[in-house]
Amino acid sequence: MSLPIIAVTMGDPSGNGPELCIKAFASGAFRGKARLLVVGDYNVIENARHFPGMPEIGLNRIEKAEEAVFSDDALDVLDLSLFDDISKLRIGEVDALSGLAAFLSVKKAIELAMEGKADATVTNALNKEAMNLALEKTEGRYSDGKTHFDGHTEIYAYYTHTKSYCMMLAHKDLRVSHVSTHCALREACDRVKKARVLEVINLTHDALVRMGIERPHIAVAGLNPHSGEHGLFGHEEIDEIIPAINSAKELGLDAVGPIPPDSVFSEALGGLYDAVIAMYHDQGHIPLKTVGFVYDREKHGWKAIEGVNITLGLPIIRTSVDHGTGFALAGSGKSSELSLLNAISFAISLAGRREN
Repeated sequence: MSLPIIAVTMGDPSGNGPELCIKAFASGAFRGKARLLVVGDYNVIENARHFPGMPEIGLNRIEKAEEAVFSDDALDVLDLSLFDDISKLRIGEVDALSGLAAFLSVKKAIELAMEGKADATVTNALNKEAMNLALEKTEGRYSDGKTHFDGHTEIYAYYTHTKSYCMMLAHKDLRVSHVSTHCALREACDRVKKARVLEVINLTHDALVRMGIERPHIAVAGLNPHSGEHGLFGHEEIDEIIPAINSAKELGLDAVGPIPPDSVFSEALGGLYDAVIAMYHDQGHIPLKTVGFVYDREKHGWKAIEGVNITLGLPIIRTSVDHGTGFALAGSGKSSELSLLNAISFAISLAGRREN
């Protein structure tokens, strides 16, 4: 079995993605396990070597994926020629040029995977404001006329023609899928519908099976405090969530709930469930990041930023870092590469299981 090719996007070039690519390659963690290919801009990646103090890291500029050498001595960079003049790069700022570069890198990575030239894709963070600013300024010239995407997940869904999808966050054995993500909280409550909850349960079950869990045990969180307390604090559990769980059981899935959201994640950490279905963005992100993001109060910096973002339902593999562009630290070389290392490891594992 040949080593899987993992296409890694550089992320927003004004953020920490480019230097994280350098750190990940320098770690040597994937030698003999995968072939890494960075998709983005060569000049940006070359410039990023200096941020963590690694100017000696070798780079191989290529114009086509087929030209990749995959040497242990040099990181292959598929150059989209987005920054011919590196002086235009504005580190740590929301910038339309960087937003467009990040978007085009993602679009190219998807293309590689759809064409079978990459076995999996891994995305570094992009800045949604910068990306959409760029798409609006260019009037959708680079995005099939579209001038707005909510984020990575929606870009992947659009370019893979996927209608049924959801976001899963994972940190070790804690896995959380989301009924909704990037929308206002008022809208998130309106999105808690039987059909969508059942869809996310199904997507999560299928993903866990592909991860090697033979019969996944899935917990479904409630939306309201105490899961509504039999209608005392809301009726979404009675009207939408419980019917979805019952339908899942009729399909033979091992789903339970609704379980109060203030306790279900602690139970999952204790090993009671293989995954939790969260009803909205922060309900799922907060517990995941509480265990994955560790701040060192003595050193006044992050000790660990871990976690993986996986898009379920796609015809290709996509994992991602579970953090933002880190504008405050961008260019300092201090951003942690742990989340990127985890995302690449997860992508390698999923690619291996798919081939098997």
